[in-house]
Amino acid sequence: MSRFKRADRDTLAGFRTEKTEVTVPYGLLNAARKSGQLNLSGRGLTEVPQNVYHLNIDTPEEANQNLSFGASDRWWEQTDLTKLLLSSNQLTELSDDIRLLRGLTTLDLHDNQLSSLPSALGELEELQQLRLSHNQLTSLPVEVPILKNLRSLTVQQNLLESLPEEIGHLENLTELDLSKNRLTCLPSSLGCLTHLQTLNMSHNMLICLPESLAQLANVKLLDCSNNHLTDIPASLSEMLALEQLYLRHNKLHFLPRILAPSLKELYVGNNHIEELHAEQLDSMTVISVLELRDNKIRTLPEQMTSLSTLTRLDLTNNDISTLPASLSLLPSLKVLLLEGNPLRGIRRELLTKGTHELLKYLRGRIKVEPHEADEGPTAMTLPSQTTVKRHNMKSLKLLDYSDKQVDEIPDELFDAAAAEGVTTVNFCKNKLACIPPRLVDLQSSVSDVNLGFNRLTSCSPDICKLLQLTHIDLRNNQLSDLPSQMENLTKLRCIILNYNRFKSFPDILYQIISLETVLLGNNQVGMVDPGRLIGLVHLSTLDLSNNDLLNIPPELGLCTMLRCLNLEGNPFRTPRAAIVAKGTDALLEYLRSRIPT
Repeated sequence: MSRFKRADRDTLAGFRTEKTEVTVPYGLLNAARKSGQLNLSGRGLTEVPQNVYHLNIDTPEEANQNLSFGASDRWWEQTDLTKLLLSSNQLTELSDDIRLLRGLTTLDLHDNQLSSLPSALGELEELQQLRLSHNQLTSLPVEVPILKNLRSLTVQQNLLESLPEEIGHLENLTELDLSKNRLTCLPSSLGCLTHLQTLNMSHNMLICLPESLAQLANVKLLDCSNNHLTDIPASLSEMLALEQLYLRHNKLHFLPRILAPSLKELYVGNNHIEELHAEQLDSMTVISVLELRDNKIRTLPEQMTSLSTLTRLDLTNNDISTLPASLSLLPSLKVLLLEGNPLRGIRRELLTKGTHELLKYLRGRIKVEPHEADEGPTAMTLPSQTTVKRHNMKSLKLLDYSDKQVDEIPDELFDAAAAEGVTTVNFCKNKLACIPPRLVDLQSSVSDVNLGFNRLTSCSPDICKLLQLTHIDLRNNQLSDLPSQMENLTKLRCIILNYNRFKSFPDILYQIISLETVLLGNNQVGMVDPGRLIGLVHLSTLDLSNNDLLNIPPELGLCTMLRCLNLEGNPFRTPRAAIVAKGTDALLEYLRSRIPT
């Protein structure tokens, strides 16, 4: 027996792993105390570290090391945490200690594994933005509607089956995203969210919409796509600010008659619509985009010509066999999609040539009424021996002198057009080195000008006198700048500048807040200012493809009004091509996630 008593010891101690508390590096916390922002996204966290909750309570380490009033880092001057980003982790729960961060204005918890939220969330009285998308939430706690200052609530891609009636208490909410859940009905209190501007309810199981939606007088975008809707309440006509309405992939048998005075875009593709009625079309007084693809429409009524502001009509994959020639009389129509229809009398190759050629063909089928034929000559011969049809000017309000390869437009043409109140001018595919000065003669009526495929090296300020202008096409020229007087074009909605020599986004375009479409592809653009671009609140389409953009500013992701952003063919490395290929929504979301905090 040994003379020494063996000390008791744990023979397995070396094999055990102690549970260590998750902490955040001191340097990161110190920076957060100064900036008020803490980004812990994508760190594989399974729980929120306690030193995060106690950030503004616990005395930092340097307080015990340096009490000098001359020190640059004085702990007593710390800033309350206002922005906490915890997205793309593996969080399964949130502690009640979240109440300790009372200064939070932004809390981002998207892309985690949360199945519930603590009631303490309701104590964050300053919270303005709450991101909860891509989790496993089955319900919202009734404490969430207590957050009176909340502006944005995003809960898409969860497992929500219902919403609390108290959600109507969020009176300052401007954005609500409920998409990709399991909602079968909505509370009537939703109509109390009178400051709401964007409401997304797509990809749920809704069979009807509450009448109270009519009270949402400030909503501009309403997305009800991918539900089980069979009808749309007529009361939606009272949504005075509604501009974009998405009803794709539902079970509608009729085109809804919506008298909303501001409705510009209506998407009802992939439904069961068989007929279009005149009264449905008459209600669309300012419609610009009408998507009717993948329905069962057989005929188009003559009343389609009443849609004078329509620029895009998508009739793809329907049962249309004949097209009314009067379709060509739509003065603003730029895109007409007809693929997948059993059309008779129209060759397939004509459809592949594009909208311009198709409308040109349809115009040729319009018969001149006898009383018009008796009025005298329907054409005039200019000095260039080129015949111009008066009928186009009188009936179509169209001045077409395109593809003549001339370097100037004859005065006689303007003399004839001025008396007819022409609204559309087409001078494309010529050799014009400057904008025809007599275009100003048509300033009281012309709204659409096409000067594409010419030799313009500068844009004359005279074009800025066309105050009714809504659409201008300047593609395939040699332009590198635009006149500052363009700010006077307060009705301009679309400008096409593809294939020119612009090296940056034209400064003056930032000031034209009416713009909805800017096409600037195939130039030499090296930069765009998202801080100014976000001021174009109506801009929905921006094409910057095939330019010289070496980097894409993450702040571009804040331009959420964009529905179509094309950045292909630029030399930037990030975002990667795979992300760009996912589409505009995914691209903008990626860019927002890259904004430094």
